[in-house]
Amino acid sequence: MGRPKAWLPFGDEVLLQRVVRRLATVAAPLVVVRAPGQVLPPLPADVTIADDPVEGRGPLQGIAVGLAALAGKAEAAFVSATDAPFVDPSLVRFLSDLRGSMRDVVVPRAGGHDHPLAAVYGVSVLSEIDALLAEDRLRPFFLFERVRTLVVPENQLREAPLVSLSGDEILALRNLNTPEDFRAALDVAGLPMPRDPA
Repeated sequence: MGRPKAWLPFGDEVLLQRVVRRLATVAAPLVVVRAPGQVLPPLPADVTIADDPVEGRGPLQGIAVGLAALAGKAEAAFVSATDAPFVDPSLVRFLSDLRGSMRDVVVPRAGGHDHPLAAVYGVSVLSEIDALLAEDRLRPFFLFERVRTLVVPENQLREAPLVSLSGDEILALRNLNTPEDFRAALDVAGLPMPRDPA
């Protein structure tokens, strides 16, 4: 993207603030995992900031830090990326309901791949993640092989109540990796391109 995604202007807030606001309608407590040296925009006082002590180890490391911060406070967590402007409370509810008591992880599959940063994880999988990290097995797929994982296919996601679609796309699974992605997301949201997005 060329600039910190958390600070991308999105209407009258920045991207991380938008993601936190949308998730606050469906989940509590909220934890934001901060990379080493990362400066975050202002967030509500009830959001817990968990510092990741290790840089560059991918999403599984961040998931571990977030789940550790929730130990004793929640049984499961919906994990989202910072760059998910259309994270959808309806999808969070749908995936959480599917997890029930019989699954450890519920992960959506769309566009030909899993979406581990739009999934529900039981806090109890932390020990398995720690074991994988110790082995330098850093892909979320390795976790899915080791625990009771439900992969939700795209056709089932499309039938979920109130989940937002844009044409064939499940909006909640869209993330922003390029300036073009950013502009397209603003268009979908009906927001103008900021004059100075830097």
